[in-house]
Amino acid sequence: MKVFFIGAGPGAADLITVRGAEILRRADLVLYAGSLVSEEILQYCQEGSTCVNTAGLHLEQQLEWYRQAKQNDWLVARVHSGDPAIYGATAEQMRHLREWGVDFEIVPGVSSFTAAAACFGAELTKPSVAQSIILTRTTGRASGVPEREALAELAAHQTTLCIFLSGPHLASMVADLRQHYPYNTPIWMIQKATWPQEQKHQSTLETVLDEVNPQEWALSTMILVGEVLEEELPDVSRLYSSQYTHRFRRREKNMTEA
Repeated sequence: MKVFFIGAGPGAADLITVRGAEILRRADLVLYAGSLVSEEILQYCQEGSTCVNTAGLHLEQQLEWYRQAKQNDWLVARVHSGDPAIYGATAEQMRHLREWGVDFEIVPGVSSFTAAAACFGAELTKPSVAQSIILTRTTGRASGVPEREALAELAAHQTTLCIFLSGPHLASMVADLRQHYPYNTPIWMIQKATWPQEQKHQSTLETVLDEVNPQEWALSTMILVGEVLEEELPDVSRLYSSQYTHRFRRREKNMTEA
């Protein structure tokens, strides 16, 4: 028996990695969270495999499937949305697999924060503007956020913020962000990025609360914040300058040097 924790990506079925799709074609048992993972992913599964939607199952019920797989020496694909390393709740499953001596492997996936940037046609880092990205969330019903990671504390860095799982708390978020960011700072929201139902809204910290109803952005919403989203920012990167050299590119000579 071996278990693969596969990142299915943000939504669109064709954003799963080649490795992830190949494992699905070999898996005897596929466990997937149907509330977050598109069932179109199942098109990659081999005929005759057992596919289980775990959205309604608690941990012990999911572990029972792992026990059955161990008894039958099955190859298991555990499919998570986005990338399993980010808010994937995989550690508790892996702990049990280690205790049982079951081998497992993680297959990374496209995270919703990079998918959101792609959907907006945006870059999250720009020279002299933002060279750091903070991934965070607000406190929810299932998971609390340590006090040292409070949004108002993180906002003090004034760099790019990617805020997961926090749409309903927009009002309190904006209040925290306004403590450190200028009111004209862009705040972009996207719900169900790359899904057919995708919705986007671009605003600023000054006006966003007048424009959207937070309860309508309760599920599968990614929020991007930062000066880096300003579309009028000048192109200041030296990476592709003809005067910038590195081991693969030498500086071009001008006519006086020839």
